[in-house]
Amino acid sequence: MNHAPASVWRRPTHFFAFGLGSGAVPFAPGTFGTLAAIPFYWLMADLSLGWYLSIVFVAFVIGVWLCDRTSHDLGVHDHSGIVWDEFVGYWITMAAVPFSWESALWGFLVFRIFDVFKPWPIRWADRRVAGGFGIMIDDVMAGIYAWSIMHLWFWLH
Repeated sequence: MNHAPASVWRRPTHFFAFGLGSGAVPFAPGTFGTLAAIPFYWLMADLSLGWYLSIVFVAFVIGVWLCDRTSHDLGVHDHSGIVWDEFVGYWITMAAVPFSWESALWGFLVFRIFDVFKPWPIRWADRRVAGGFGIMIDDVMAGIYAWSIMHLWFWLH
């Protein structure tokens, strides 16, 4: 069970690392963090691919710092409530996917499957890479796997 520290509501770095508070839910914080990323995808979906990927890259770089700082402050390497990595992983999943509620939900499901089951080399990175980069990279990899499935599905249909 996830026990969110009170600092989530007092410290901006913790608030953002906890996905604008979505990671503070008492169960399935990764799922709720990914759900919270969907409205932002909706807002970004009409951007050119260059702008979209630039925003995702900046969110990744900021996320490395946010997750590292919050993890350090809490004294827990990857607190389950830190879900900024889910935001970025989901946005990677949805890169160049035309917005519809159906595609947003399919992307959610596909990303969550890769994020939860962590096939190789995602699991390896999750266990071996430390710090904020380590917190972020396994979700980036899950996002790339899920992006591949989403685009394969769109290509086949």
